[in-house]
Amino acid sequence: MSLKEHNFPIIKSILDTDAYKLHMQQAVFHKYDKVSVVATLNCREKESLIDYIDYIKDQIKFMEKLLLKEDEYFFLKKFPFFSLDYLDWLKNFRFDSSQIKIKKVNGEVSLKIYGNWRDVILWEVPILSLVSEIINKNQFPKIKRRDAINQLKNSIDNFYFDAKIKKIDLENFRLIDFGTRRRFSKDIQYCIIKELKDNFPYFIGTSNYYFAKKLDLQSFGTQSHEWFQAHQRIIKNLKNSQKKALKVWLDEYPNQLKIAVTDCINMDSFLRDFDYELSNLYQGLRHDSGDPVSWGEKAICHYKKFSIDPMKKTLIFSDNLNLKKALMLYNHFYKRINTIFGIGTNLTCNIPDVKPLNIVIKLTECNGKSVAKLSDNPEKTVCNDNKFIHLLKKVFKVF
Repeated sequence: MSLKEHNFPIIKSILDTDAYKLHMQQAVFHKYDKVSVVATLNCREKESLIDYIDYIKDQIKFMEKLLLKEDEYFFLKKFPFFSLDYLDWLKNFRFDSSQIKIKKVNGEVSLKIYGNWRDVILWEVPILSLVSEIINKNQFPKIKRRDAINQLKNSIDNFYFDAKIKKIDLENFRLIDFGTRRRFSKDIQYCIIKELKDNFPYFIGTSNYYFAKKLDLQSFGTQSHEWFQAHQRIIKNLKNSQKKALKVWLDEYPNQLKIAVTDCINMDSFLRDFDYELSNLYQGLRHDSGDPVSWGEKAICHYKKFSIDPMKKTLIFSDNLNLKKALMLYNHFYKRINTIFGIGTNLTCNIPDVKPLNIVIKLTECNGKSVAKLSDNPEKTVCNDNKFIHLLKKVFKVF
């Protein structure tokens, strides 16, 4: 990244984030105003950020100047699930960089975020996206829009070819951009979304409120793993924490945003808590780890067990998808249950010879105690306390 770029903010709008972050923040604002958390950056493939630590610090500091602009306030106000008390509070919200502790530890970067959950919750997505952009632009300075667009067009051509060969009816195929967190850059994400909007009829929207507003698109998102993680330390009875998280979400959003992520612990434990009432009230489920075919089959069997028509429910697949994998899953499920495909990094950082960063920020503590994300992929486990992992597995019968 050039010195000129280094001196200007990457994140220029508070809406440049995943929609579920604002949805969760409103729920926390109403339900858990005094809860404190710690969130931690994890480089899953041990990517080194050490050479970029000063860039990252500067970009985080720039974010203190962000505020919800008047036109953005009125944009959010049109959604029926946002409450005026929350939006009025959000107008006065400011990022506080003192909540972030970033330093060099054993030759690597340690980044942790401390504070009230309602404040900390908005840091994750912009930090991941700005870190990705800083490193991508330093390592691949010659990448242009056309590189990303050409790759997208090739992927779409292959998608249509495969569908034709296999005689797949694409009428109900639906694609969402989930690519904010690990995009190559903000500019690349914009041009990818614009290309999809203009030339791919199965594209229905984005998880990013900034681009939804800018490009007049539908926005998508409900909650993420941290909603369930935090409840592990909010609810006294750990065994009831997952079910309580599901019910509190419905209290906040009784009529919209009713897609539940299933793998904070694992799919089997989730379904044990996802009783007849919850299965009826929620519109569907989101897949984010483990074998997607097995997961989808379990979901269909679960609905049928309660005599719920699967064709009245929706499965959103979002784990490391590309168009080829999405088409395979669509072909497997589309006559049996509604499907939507949220593709992230493989849309917004799908460029020849560019290896996207595999970085995440997850909750590691709530109310001063460790929390965990186990998931259906063991390598995605997040927890700094082995005793708590063992307890969680015992309580939720994870073997």
